[in-house]
Amino acid sequence: MAVAIVRAVEAVSSVVLGKEEQIRLAVACMIARGHLLIEDLPGMGKTTLAHALAKVFSLDYRRVQFTSDMLPADILGVSVFDPERREFHLRQGPVFTQLLLADEINRATPKTQGALLEAMEERQVTLDGETRTLPEPFFVIATQNPITQAGTFPLPESQLDRFLMRISLGYPSAETERELLAGSDRRDQALSMKPVLGVAELMQSMAQVEKVHASPDLIDYIQRLMAHSRNSGLFTAGLSPRAGLGLLRAARAWALLAGNDYVTPEDVQVVLGPVTAHRLQGSAGGGPESSTRQLLESVPVVRRH
Repeated sequence: MAVAIVRAVEAVSSVVLGKEEQIRLAVACMIARGHLLIEDLPGMGKTTLAHALAKVFSLDYRRVQFTSDMLPADILGVSVFDPERREFHLRQGPVFTQLLLADEINRATPKTQGALLEAMEERQVTLDGETRTLPEPFFVIATQNPITQAGTFPLPESQLDRFLMRISLGYPSAETERELLAGSDRRDQALSMKPVLGVAELMQSMAQVEKVHASPDLIDYIQRLMAHSRNSGLFTAGLSPRAGLGLLRAARAWALLAGNDYVTPEDVQVVLGPVTAHRLQGSAGGGPESSTRQLLESVPVVRRH
């Protein structure tokens, strides 16, 4: 199964050029049953990445362009009265899908952003007092523009915490950019991609992640990372238990992508930034990357006695 997942990564890499590590992180996030936040400038390939992931994993896909005048009903759906049957029925919103692209999520107001909270955490939504289960699997890939840009609303901490990982694609290398300029439109290529895995195989991969072994020493390493984030005074708020569980799941998924059935400290270190940077803020006002770097440098892999 790991071989099939690697083929999926390679297929996406043929469309989203020069970003193999970010693609591997995105796939690891998906098979770890997490949601992904991509923060970058417009035009960096965020939407193309989401399209390609939906195609290679055979997922039902919906895209929502978030705007400042959007309402929660535009995402969740609305009850409509049927005059012939004299009853209301639900007109489902785009959240009822397997992969939802929430494009430029931070251009919507906090009220609309919050409409996704229950869906992301519980895989269900409550409408008119009735709970409705979302399709399985259910992933949210959200994109956001830098908060320095006009017309953006920063995501609150409670919303950020629903995302297992946050990544950034960044500018391509000169060689990759030349290939992009000389080739055909990458979004068109993404739309014409063939599936690599079916939904059943993806679900099997997600189940395999839970079976990847994490030794007591590895668990101890993660716990010391979490404790240091809380007690060192380097951060305004430390990592929550949810963040620790997410870090372990992400490390297991990364190990599975490498073809291993056990987690190493290196697996934890690779995913630490994407999993924790959007949850940590340095007490001295440092950026996310410096916060993660401080954490890695301060906590040794082997416990000191």
